[in-house]
Amino acid sequence: LADLIYADVVFLGEQHDDPNTHRLEAATLEGLTRRRGNIVLALEMFERDVQGPLDGYLAGRTSEPDFLAASRPWTKYKTDYRPMVEFARRYQWPVVAGNVPRRLASYVGRRGLEGLDTLSSVDRGFIAREIDCPRDAYFDRFAKSVGDMASHGGGKELGPDEKRLMLDRMYQAQCVKDETMGEAVATAFAAAPPRALVLHVNGAFHSDYGSGTAERAKRRLR
Repeated sequence: LADLIYADVVFLGEQHDDPNTHRLEAATLEGLTRRRGNIVLALEMFERDVQGPLDGYLAGRTSEPDFLAASRPWTKYKTDYRPMVEFARRYQWPVVAGNVPRRLASYVGRRGLEGLDTLSSVDRGFIAREIDCPRDAYFDRFAKSVGDMASHGGGKELGPDEKRLMLDRMYQAQCVKDETMGEAVATAFAAAPPRALVLHVNGAFHSDYGSGTAERAKRRLR
């Protein structure tokens, strides 16, 4: 915490199914509160198209049941992420729904980045304007992590070219998520009051080694 209070943007990379991770996230947010006056909480766990219901709840215009019904919260929202959202609500801090809608990431996973050109203007607006998908060390880690997932399609063994195409499209969908969350972080920081800190919570792979979402946000903040 002593180090984090001097940062502009902080990424907390979590293991989604680890309760200790979520306790640490809530404790980090609470600890930062005692040291920084303005905090913006940004979350992978909410998608960009539910920012309206999220804002309505934070402002007290929407009940929690109605907010949850409209925002597609993750399965363990109540135990894992609600404490942070309620903490931000208490202090009247913004909470940013930073992730690309899952249906659009899945669409890219099926069609590739070329599929972005076929989206409506509304759907395209939920995705980062700039998409960069380099074959770098991040790609190497991603390819290793997906393993056999890119070797099978529809229950059948794929040939080398089909495997390569499937891996490429899975990685492009990953890049779309990273670019969108990175853009959300940079936009939130630009809109925040002076000396605000943006705290972004995401799965660890998105920010390990300062790559993924973290690198995309940093590129926009330079």
